[in-house]
Amino acid sequence: MFLRAVSWIYIAICGGMCYFYCMMIDLHCHILPGVDDGAPDLDTALDMAALALEDETGVVVATPHCNTRAPEKNYRSPALDAAFAALRDALRAERLPLTLHTGSEVLLRGDVGALLDTQPFYTLAGSRYLLVEFYFDEQPAFMDAALAAVAAHGYVPVVAHPERYFCVQDLPDMAGRWADRGYVLQLNKGSLLGGLGEGAYDASRRFLREGLCHVIASDAHHYAHRTPSFARLLGELEYFFPHLDPLLYLETNPLKIINDQAL
Repeated sequence: MFLRAVSWIYIAICGGMCYFYCMMIDLHCHILPGVDDGAPDLDTALDMAALALEDETGVVVATPHCNTRAPEKNYRSPALDAAFAALRDALRAERLPLTLHTGSEVLLRGDVGALLDTQPFYTLAGSRYLLVEFYFDEQPAFMDAALAAVAAHGYVPVVAHPERYFCVQDLPDMAGRWADRGYVLQLNKGSLLGGLGEGAYDASRRFLREGLCHVIASDAHHYAHRTPSFARLLGELEYFFPHLDPLLYLETNPLKIINDQAL
C-alpha cells in the first residue's frame, strides 16, 4: 500500500506527462497474482506495478511460468484470460497507468513438438514472439533442437536469461549461434547486477560486450526482492557500458516485439 501511495503522488506531480516519461517496457515479469512463484496476491502485484511506474516503466508483459511440473500449467485458458483482465481492472481502480500485456514463460521440456502441436500459449503481447526457458542444467543438444522446433512452428523464440544456463556459461558460442538463427536473447537485470550468481554475472556482461543481447527484462517476482525496478541497472550500464544505449534493450527492441515487428 505504501508503494501505491507514493506512486499516486508521483503521478499527480507528473500529471499528463507521466505517460511520456514511463516509456520503458518490461517483457518478462511475474506480476500476475496467484498463478506461479511470482506475486502471491493482488496487493503484491499492485505494489510491483507502482514500483515499475516510479522507475519509468510504463508497459509490462505478464509472463507466468508455463508447462512446469507445478499443478498450474498456465496454458492459454478462459481462467487465465480472466486473471489478466482482473489485474487490468485493479490497475485502473488504483489509478496506476501501467499498460499490461499477456504473455507466458514456457518451459521447454519433454516432447517439445507435441507440446507445440497440442497446447495454446500466450505469446508476448499476442505477437509471434514466444518467451521460452529451460532447466538450468539442460543439455545443449536438447536446447538447440527445442528452439528449432519453436521456430518451425512459426514462433520467434525469445530465450529467457540464456546467461543462467550452465552449458551456455561453459559454451558461450551457443548464444552466438542462437542469435545468428534469429532467436532473441533476453538478459535478466539481476544477472547484470550480480544477484543471480557469478556465472550469470560474467556471462551476461560478456554477451553485452559482444552484442549478444536484444532485450533486458526484470524477471521480477516481488516488490521487495527480484523487483521490477530498473533504476540501479541504468546506473550500472551507464558506468560500465557507456558506449551502449540502454533504451535499445529496454524500449526500442521491446516495443518492436510487442508490435510484432522484426528487430
